[in-house]
Amino acid sequence: MNNKNQQIIDAFQFRHACKKFDSTKVIPTEDFNTILEAGRLSPSSFGFEPWRFLIIQDSKLRKKLFPVSWGAQNSLDGASHFVIILARKKIDTLYSSEYITNIMSEVQKLPNEVAAGKRAAFEKFQKNDFNLLENDRALYDWASKQTYIALANMLTTAAFLGIDSCPIEGFNINEVEKILQEDGILDAEHFGVSVMAGFGYRVQEPYQKTRQTLDNIVQWI
Repeated sequence: MNNKNQQIIDAFQFRHACKKFDSTKVIPTEDFNTILEAGRLSPSSFGFEPWRFLIIQDSKLRKKLFPVSWGAQNSLDGASHFVIILARKKIDTLYSSEYITNIMSEVQKLPNEVAAGKRAAFEKFQKNDFNLLENDRALYDWASKQTYIALANMLTTAAFLGIDSCPIEGFNINEVEKILQEDGILDAEHFGVSVMAGFGYRVQEPYQKTRQTLDNIVQWI
């Protein structure tokens, strides 16, 4: 195995769901900005980036989230940086939305005729290919799935930098969203909470990683 291949495998072997963070250690700004860039540069369907990253550093807000986020308590209590990833709702992700129009014109800088063709393809994708317009939840879940791509890239980038992390789904989504709304952080018309993650430095070494063999999970056709 060459050096680059080994570096990749080593990063994945290093990464684990850190259960206890050292609250005295802080991630350097440059390193955490690199983690955020990995999220920002992640791929998304049609390049429409249906996400937003909240970095929760305020101790009072962390304490509010603590009792309704059972899977995040170790991270809220010790992680250097705590991230909540939001997913955009139907009002933004529908093929005809103002948000999609803005992404194509202001971010992707598409000529009008190219944007029109892309919107038509996106409409077909939503209506026929993935049946995303059956209900509002289907379109939101489609957006949420994409946030996990950004999350995975952030976790792997952290591992390359020797930084620990913990992806988190263990929380009461309604209570978390209520707290964020009450604090004026969440615009519930446009966003919902998708997933969380803590980033920092481990207190103790993890258990040996367990995974199925490639033979059990890969089928060559």
